[in-house]
Amino acid sequence: MLINPTIDMLRELGLTGMASAYQELEMQTEARSLEHGEWLALLLEREATTRRQRRFEARARAAKLRHDAQIENVDFRAARGLDRNLFLKLAACDWIRQRHSLLLIGPA
Repeated sequence: MLINPTIDMLRELGLTGMASAYQELEMQTEARSLEHGEWLALLLEREATTRRQRRFEARARAAKLRHDAQIENVDFRAARGLDRNLFLKLAACDWIRQRHSLLLIGPA
């Protein structure tokens, strides 16, 4: 099978996520037992994830935030009065999908 020309074509088309996933799948012996549809689904998922990640990184650079704050790094042990369950529930963003508003008051 022509692996390198396929990878080159994927990169030429701007499908870098698919190209890297294709290389990884080719190296795994378990992947050879997958059907064509399963391979395609894995490649498409990787491409979509790569694109989402690149968009996020571009937006984060454009925002020029002073601190690298991430939900995963919140210290709930600090005496700030954070309700862990409420915080994680808000972080799930269900309130956005339900078209509700959110107003935060007090020290950030």
